[in-house]
Amino acid sequence: MSQTAATSATVRTGLFIGGVERFTDEVLAVADPGKPGVVVGEAASASPADVADAVAAAKAAYPAWAGLGAAGRGAAMAEAIAGVADDRDEDAAILSQENGKIRLEAWVDALVFELRWNLALQVADQVETTTTLPAIPGAIPVNTTVAYQPLGVVSIIVPFNWPIAILGASLPYALLAGNTVVVKAPPTTPLAITRVVQRVAEKLPAGVLNVVSGRDENMSGLIQNPDVAKLSFTGSVNGGKRMMQMGATTLTRVTLELGGNDPAVFLEDAIIDDEHLDRLYAAVFDTTGQICMNAKRIIVHRSRLNELVAGLTTRLEKAVLGYGLDEATTMGPLNSAAQKAFVDEIIQEAKDAGADVREFGELPGGDLEGGNFVRPAIIIDPDLSLRVVTQEQFGPVIPLIPFDDEDEAVHLANDTWAGLCGSVWTASTDAAQRVGSQLECGYVWINDHGATRLDLRAPFGGMKGSGFGREQGIEGIRDFQDTRSIAFLDPDALAAMAH
Repeated sequence: MSQTAATSATVRTGLFIGGVERFTDEVLAVADPGKPGVVVGEAASASPADVADAVAAAKAAYPAWAGLGAAGRGAAMAEAIAGVADDRDEDAAILSQENGKIRLEAWVDALVFELRWNLALQVADQVETTTTLPAIPGAIPVNTTVAYQPLGVVSIIVPFNWPIAILGASLPYALLAGNTVVVKAPPTTPLAITRVVQRVAEKLPAGVLNVVSGRDENMSGLIQNPDVAKLSFTGSVNGGKRMMQMGATTLTRVTLELGGNDPAVFLEDAIIDDEHLDRLYAAVFDTTGQICMNAKRIIVHRSRLNELVAGLTTRLEKAVLGYGLDEATTMGPLNSAAQKAFVDEIIQEAKDAGADVREFGELPGGDLEGGNFVRPAIIIDPDLSLRVVTQEQFGPVIPLIPFDDEDEAVHLANDTWAGLCGSVWTASTDAAQRVGSQLECGYVWINDHGATRLDLRAPFGGMKGSGFGREQGIEGIRDFQDTRSIAFLDPDALAAMAH
């Protein structure tokens, strides 16, 4: 990222290591994706030594934190989250500027972090659950207790799109399980998340929660330091592959929540009214399409295709592209110029192939001209080999793919590298269960779809190229624990065997 700025930075964040804020000579200049040449703020840029210090601080804090027990950790975490909302308006304004998305979404981003934190605390009484296996007469004379133990130091890496909310799916679960944590802020959106994490960390024992920001090439210690027990990574598929390769050198465990190519399957009897169309529109175009669990392909019965096209068209004709902090804006820019170039390219590829491509909205001018804006588009009945179908668009464009029978719909939905989420839209409970149970993905909605519709109590994670491991719920706790068996000799069983 550029180290120079066309305008003076207004926000500055440091590292937070071992309970102490630390500033660095080198900084990341955080660009505004909507206003070319404008810098939102500066974030500290950690060196490899800073990263090593963060891991060491977490390691030093681990024994005492793990020793508190789940009840003690839960109480400390409840105190730490209190008041986190006091600065939410400012956090949201900063996140909107560094990310590009509209202020409301940025505000919800911070809200979901708090919601997820408090939901994690509701499973505190299950963290230390044990199971006893009694001695079997005539067999091994032991009573065995199966219990769970924390792992140690955990690194958490989150992406730019919903950084604070996504952190809430892993951080509180890692802490409640008894681990200490180092959070890596995204390079393009490090400011708001660092502010939030530091406010929480200041209320926890020093070293329990640390946050670093900086260039990716300086961050290998978050994965390959032998004192790091586990990495939780949310990001691209290619990023996940790199994490696994790096973690293999130290056998660091990984949880990967990667990209998606989510199908939204509209059966012949689907309800297509304003309420359902509003849900679908949000599922596709929230955050300008930059959400892993957004609908990425609409697979619709051929007899209902025109209704969906008309419904989405009505909504897209009202789209207002603009600056995220402007009240009239409904769709902001993409976060990076590289992603804008990719989305522009796959839309043009569809046009060149003769697909029916319909674009909407007007690109903004003035000080927004040249920002990372893309006109939202729908692509009707495209060739299935086009990249807009086969790859994750991560932008405001979606193909509508017709089908003729249910088996074809299921095949189309599953014929992809991804397996994050999917949805079935139907008036029939039986059809919803029948089709939904055949989708090869980790989470299925019925007559709904999208990040804001996620049950934050339920386990979440992907299959196939969308990763592995689960976040949220007791499954989210177990992902940050290991299983330990303790066998006690049973004197009565031992005596019986002697006779």
